[in-house]
Amino acid sequence: MSEHEDQERTILALQEEILQLKQAVVSHAVVDQAIGVVIARGRLPPESAWDVLKEVSQHTNTKLRDVAEHLVQWPRCGWLPPEIGRALRTALERRTHAAGHEQRG
Repeated sequence: MSEHEDQERTILALQEEILQLKQAVVSHAVVDQAIGVVIARGRLPPESAWDVLKEVSQHTNTKLRDVAEHLVQWPRCGWLPPEIGRALRTALERRTHAAGHEQRG
């Protein structure tokens, strides 16, 4: 393999890495925004909102990033996929119920 071919492979590998890093930054921003939606909707602290997001992802067998994208679009479009909406309501109710017990206990 020539030095030129080796340099081309290195450039291609670095371009792929840059693309992956850009996608990760965008994904992280969408997840953070979704956490904000859950905080506002459920009146939860950020760490609980993160747990809700993970729970919805797991119970719907949907990638976390996809759940986050739906939640971020939800206030604007007024629609959630039914399975995500059900899982979100269940997760929020569970935390509301648990918080009520903590306050009384």
